[in-house]
Amino acid sequence: MALSFEERLNQILPKISSDEFLNSKGLGNEIGFWIFDYPPEREMEMRDFLTQTVLPSLNKSQPPIRAGAINLFDLVIQLLQERQLLDKAIDMQQAKGDEAVMAALRPVLKEDKLAQKVVTLVDLDNIDLLILWGVGSAYPMLRTHTLLSALHPLMGRTPLLMFYPGRYDGYSLRLFNKLSEDHYYRAFRLIPEVQ
Repeated sequence: MALSFEERLNQILPKISSDEFLNSKGLGNEIGFWIFDYPPEREMEMRDFLTQTVLPSLNKSQPPIRAGAINLFDLVIQLLQERQLLDKAIDMQQAKGDEAVMAALRPVLKEDKLAQKVVTLVDLDNIDLLILWGVGSAYPMLRTHTLLSALHPLMGRTPLLMFYPGRYDGYSLRLFNKLSEDHYYRAFRLIPEVQ
């Protein structure tokens, strides 16, 4: 039976607050990386559900589940501001176009650097779960499959959940259900559409 988007949303909190999820049980020694894929046109509903339901509920659970949550678009903007590059990037984009600015920013926004920034922002020793979102907004400044790969050696036993506007079939990511597939095999689908 196919689950609706709302039914899938309602399964997120029970799943991520379970002992099995938080301790990566039953994954055969795989790292607990999870993806919740959803229709891109439901982005605003997804954001509202995450920020108004999921994150507050984790904090109120007993015992509280300490979740680090990072909006990847905000992270990119923060990095550009720290390096005093945001205004320059905007000016360059207007003068020379998207390709020129992306080429200029590529060394600053390399996924391994972003991964290092993520783990320093959340203090992995003091969280139970890392949530990443804002994937669509951060495109094309970062590629999620490369970021996930860069996070693998850094996350230890802390589970990671990425909210992804597109399709993930367990083998490849297809952003916005349109862009070419990026192969990524090391994450699990959080809530399948069919039960």
